Amino acid sequence: MDVLSMRTIFRCGDLARSRQFWEDVLGLTVAREYGSGGEVAGVVLFAGGGFVELTSGDAAGPAAHDAIVWLQVADVRAEEARLLAHDVVIDAPAQRMPWGLVECWLSDPDGVRVVLVETPPDHPLRRRVEG
Repeated sequence: MDVLSMRTIFRCGDLARSRQFWEDVLGLTVAREYGSGGEVAGVVLFAGGGFVELTSGDAAGPAAHDAIVWLQVADVRAEEARLLAHDVVIDAPAQRMPWGLVECWLSDPDGVRVVLVETPPDHPLRRRVEG
């Protein structure tokens, strides 16, 4: 299999509310919008080496999701402070985990779990192991 592109797609209960969160609060930028007749039915957002797609859904209220969006950032604590300033509820504040990464957990308006991850300079992911 030769994968040319990857995106995670979320069907949103309220597309405008979800866009506001993913674009304005998290800071992802638009790769493209789509729809017909002048109505936007979905948006694709840049997310590092992949994409997050938000599409109109007919679900009422928050939906349960098994998916987790993993977003690597340079400074988790700075992002956490910025999100708190936007009144985002933090599910688990930034902390260094036993496996060495710094993580901060939150949820989008539809209940999609989002983890912000920082790789500290001393973490093995930062070093090439010679063998």
